[in-house]
Amino acid sequence: MGSTSFFVTYLLPGALALIMFGLGLSLTVADFARVVRFPKSVVIGLVCQMFLLPLFGLGICHAFGLSPELSIGVMILAASPGGVAANLFSHFAKGDVALNLTLTAVNSVLAAVTLPLIVNFSISYFSDGNQSIGLQFQKTIEVFFIILIPVVFGMFGKKHFPNFAEKMDKPVRIFSFIFLFVIIAATIAKEKHRIVDALIQVGIPVYLFNILSLATGYILPLLAKVRDKEAIAISMEVGIHNGTLAVYVAISLLGSYELALPAAVYSIFMFKTAGIFTAILIKRNKEVSNVS
Repeated sequence: MGSTSFFVTYLLPGALALIMFGLGLSLTVADFARVVRFPKSVVIGLVCQMFLLPLFGLGICHAFGLSPELSIGVMILAASPGGVAANLFSHFAKGDVALNLTLTAVNSVLAAVTLPLIVNFSISYFSDGNQSIGLQFQKTIEVFFIILIPVVFGMFGKKHFPNFAEKMDKPVRIFSFIFLFVIIAATIAKEKHRIVDALIQVGIPVYLFNILSLATGYILPLLAKVRDKEAIAISMEVGIHNGTLAVYVAISLLGSYELALPAAVYSIFMFKTAGIFTAILIKRNKEVSNVS
């Protein structure tokens, strides 16, 4: 009991704050100002993230008849912004990493407001109006601070201590990946008494959600005549979520490991799917390069 309490109260929030600090180390004010350079791409990325993903999540929950707890978990995931790994996959796939940084910066700020709204809507919608476990004002403020304050400190460090920021970038990225798998393991271990049933229930839905996210993030920009590099960036941004943030909201703020299961399962799938998509793009780029 004590170890669980320590994990929920201190370790998970502290790790998330460090991850968000690491994100800040990769951002500058120019990443926000770059919205002017990519207006169409930023708008498309935000439409996918803020509107289409929650709609996809809602539709999938209904289509698969998920339980209220798992449905709320899917919606928490859908409301979470892109993760640090999105920039890395975009780099490998020859996407526009500058656009990724811009979308990450804007999404992180907006998520401090939109995430609590979507979570509370989901709780009300799927649990027959029971708001007892909702993100009340105090918890909403906590989401705001856990997302934004570490990012601001990270950006401050990058501007005033660039050597420190450069040295910390790789260790924080490695820590982000390691800790994400730690919380996946912790979530699954906590729900081991029903993990098989839960995985059967939520496995296919979240995998479909992952594929829909990546595909929509790539195809919609291309239909809007956006450059391929920018379409890749948008796809990675909306297809690779900040799973740690989603788990933090579920466990630390809402007190439920079951709500965290969709994010935990998704976090396993998203790296595999993004890896396959990246490999396809790399192969395509090589073929195009050979032809030309």
